[in-house]
Amino acid sequence: MSLRLGDIAPDFEQDSSAGKIRFHEWLGDSWGVLFSHPADFTPVCTTELGFTAKLKDEFAQRGVKPIALSVDPVDSHHKWIEDINETQHTTVNFPILADADRKVSDLYDLIHPNASDTLTVRSLFVIDPNKKIRLTITYPASTGRNFHEILRVIDSLQLTDNHKVATPANWQDGDEVVIVPSLKDEDEIKKRFPKGYRAVKPYLRLTPQPNR
Repeated sequence: MSLRLGDIAPDFEQDSSAGKIRFHEWLGDSWGVLFSHPADFTPVCTTELGFTAKLKDEFAQRGVKPIALSVDPVDSHHKWIEDINETQHTTVNFPILADADRKVSDLYDLIHPNASDTLTVRSLFVIDPNKKIRLTITYPASTGRNFHEILRVIDSLQLTDNHKVATPANWQDGDEVVIVPSLKDEDEIKKRFPKGYRAVKPYLRLTPQPNR
């Protein structure tokens, strides 16, 4: 059964390039990004893993731990990491799960028979500190992931978890945000949003972004 938003991300224990991972324990109180790759030594995924390594500080600022997955064994991962470091001019600084027995792939519904009976699709999950799945994206094999979009969604999730707001189309950190329609009390609105708001429509009220 496929995982849905709000579901608890399945826990597991699996080998990785950084040793044995007990997933929920490894996450601790952090956010997590779990993203899968069909196999080692694939060109698009090589660029993705290199770019993820370069985003180390961006993830750290947001309290996010990235973790990748491929169905190849640990020895293969270590050889692939050498290639990633060389070609992408970086150092891989996060674990790659060695899901050779497809235990995690089955838990996260990463084998799609119409795509491949053996290789995982390229899915990504954003998981919050309560271990709930907050975002799922599945990409085609030919299209590299947009990690700036993933960071943007994490920024939105962390902001909207702390304030009664939502983020509009194409929102970037620092832009105006939407006051949620369920918030009606004007005194509470004034306390929460001291800079005021503009009502485009009664249900569409825009206000400067509160501090995250």
